[in-house]
Amino acid sequence: MRATWRRLPAKLHDVRWEPGLTVPAADGSPLITDHYFPRAAGDFPTLLVRSPYGRGLPWSPMYGLLFAEQGFHVVLQSCRGTGGSEGAFDLWRNEAADGRATVSWLRERPWFNGTLGTVGPSYLGYVQWALAADPPPELKAMVVQVGLHDPHALFHAHGALRLENALAVGVGMTYQHQGMAPFLRATLRLRRRLREVTTARPLSGAYRSAFGHEVPWLDDVLTHPDPEDAYWRGASQATAAERPGVPTSLITGWHDVLADQTLEQYDRLRRAGCETALLVGPWTHTSALQQGWPEVFAESLAWLRAHLYADPSGLRPTRVRVHIGGENAWRDLDDWPPATAVGRWFPTAQGHLTQQAPTDSAPLTSLRYDPDDPTPSLGGPLLSRTAGPHDNTVLEAREDVMTFTGPPLTEPVDILGPVSARLSVSTDTGHADVFSRLCDVDTQGRSVNVCDGLGRVRTDGQQPSQLTVPMSSTAHRFAVGHRIRWQISGGAHPRYARSPGTGESPVDATTFTPVRITLHTDSELILAVHAHRAGPSPAENG
Repeated sequence: MRATWRRLPAKLHDVRWEPGLTVPAADGSPLITDHYFPRAAGDFPTLLVRSPYGRGLPWSPMYGLLFAEQGFHVVLQSCRGTGGSEGAFDLWRNEAADGRATVSWLRERPWFNGTLGTVGPSYLGYVQWALAADPPPELKAMVVQVGLHDPHALFHAHGALRLENALAVGVGMTYQHQGMAPFLRATLRLRRRLREVTTARPLSGAYRSAFGHEVPWLDDVLTHPDPEDAYWRGASQATAAERPGVPTSLITGWHDVLADQTLEQYDRLRRAGCETALLVGPWTHTSALQQGWPEVFAESLAWLRAHLYADPSGLRPTRVRVHIGGENAWRDLDDWPPATAVGRWFPTAQGHLTQQAPTDSAPLTSLRYDPDDPTPSLGGPLLSRTAGPHDNTVLEAREDVMTFTGPPLTEPVDILGPVSARLSVSTDTGHADVFSRLCDVDTQGRSVNVCDGLGRVRTDGQQPSQLTVPMSSTAHRFAVGHRIRWQISGGAHPRYARSPGTGESPVDATTFTPVRITLHTDSELILAVHAHRAGPSPAENG
C-alpha cells in the first residue's frame, strides 16, 4: 500500500490482530469479527466497521491496519449472513439492531474506553446511518465515504431501473465476501454475459445465467420500483441525518453512483444544525478508494482525530472542499451549493444552444428510439470500469441522439451546484424515457460528459408533456474556447433498462415498441452559474 499510495501518513504504532472473534447479533447469530489494535500501552478510541463484503482484501489493510497504525482499535465485522457470520443476509433490515448489539458487546471489552467512531464506504456507510438512527451515547463521530442511505434510490431513478448498477451490486453482495478470487470470477462472468442478461425478454430472472443461482433480495429490488411499496418500508435511513447528534464527515466523487445521496445527506445534516464536512473529488464510486485513497484517508483520519482525540489540527478551514472539473483544481467553500445564479439555455432547430428564450412551444426536432438497437450508455456514475468522463463524439453521431451546442466561450463559465433539464416532449406511443446529459466540448471538438439524468414521460396524443429531469450536481469550469453541449436521447443502455415504449414494466415486458420522441421549443437546460473570480485561491492550487 505504501508503494502504491506514497502520500499515506507514516505509521505511529505497530499493530496486533485478533481474528475470528464471535459477537452475538440481535437474534443471537454469531457475527465473525476481527480486532486490530496498536501494539502500545494506553487508551485508544474504537472504530466500528461493519461490512457485507468480507474482512479480507481490501478491508483488512485499508481499514484494519491503516487506522490501527494511527492509534485506533478497529473492529471489522462481517454483516449477518456474510463472511462466515451466521444467519441470512438482508439488504437492510438487520443492520440497526445488529449494530446496537455489537456496541453492547464492545461495552464489555476491557480495552473499550467508551469513545466510538464509525467509518466506511458504500454499504458500510449504510450501516453507519442505521446505527445513527438511534445513536448509542458512545458514538462521537462518523465518516461516510461514497455512502448509501436509501437502497431504493440506488436501484431506481424516477421510475427507471438502474440495471447495470443493480447487477454490479448483486455480484458484489453475493460474491465479494467469499474472497477476491470468487468475486473476480463472478465479475468477469457478468461482463461476458452482460448483453445477454440485459437484453433478455423478460428481464426478470435473466441475471441467473451470470450469477449461477437465484438471489432472492435482488429479485425483490428489481420487481419493486415504487418507493412507496411496503417492501421498502424502513429501508431509507434519511431521517438519521435530521438530528444534530453525531458529527459526520461525508466524502464522494462527482461520478459516484451515490453522489446525489451524499449531497442529500449533507443538506439534511446542515438543516439539522449538525457538525459536518463535505469532500467531493474527481472520482467514481471505486476510484475514490483507489486513486483517491490518499485524500480520502487523510480527510477521514483528520475528522476522527478531531472528534475522538479532541485534536482538530488536521481539519481544513472550510466546511466544503470540491474538485473543479475542467480546471483540475480544488476549491474550498463555506457551504454547498454556494450562491449561484440560475442560467437557462434553450435549444434551437439548427442544433444551437442559446440563452434567448423561445416565444412558443412548437415542435423542434425528433428522434426515433428503437429498443432493439437501444442508445448505449457511455461513462457517467457507474460501478463498472467504464464509469466516469468519456469522449461522447461517437455516441453523438448516432441518429437517435440529439445535441444542442452553445458558441465558443469568450470567458470561463463555472457551474457549481445542481443541474436539471425542463423538457417539453411529445411521443407517438405515449410512453418514453428521456436521457439528458451536459457535456463540455473542447477546442478540438471532443465532447466529454459532465453530469446527466434520466426521466420517464407519459404523453397524450400530440400534446407535449412537461418533464423535469434532475441531472445531479457538478463543480465544473467550461474554459475559454470551450462550448456547452446539451445531449438528449431515449435511453442509456444497459445503465438503465430499456423502455418498452408501452408503459409496461421494463422487468416484465416481452413486447418492445419503437417510439418517436419530439422535443418542443419550450425546453430548457438549467445550470447553477457561479460568478467567476479572477485568479485561483491558495486552496485551489492545493
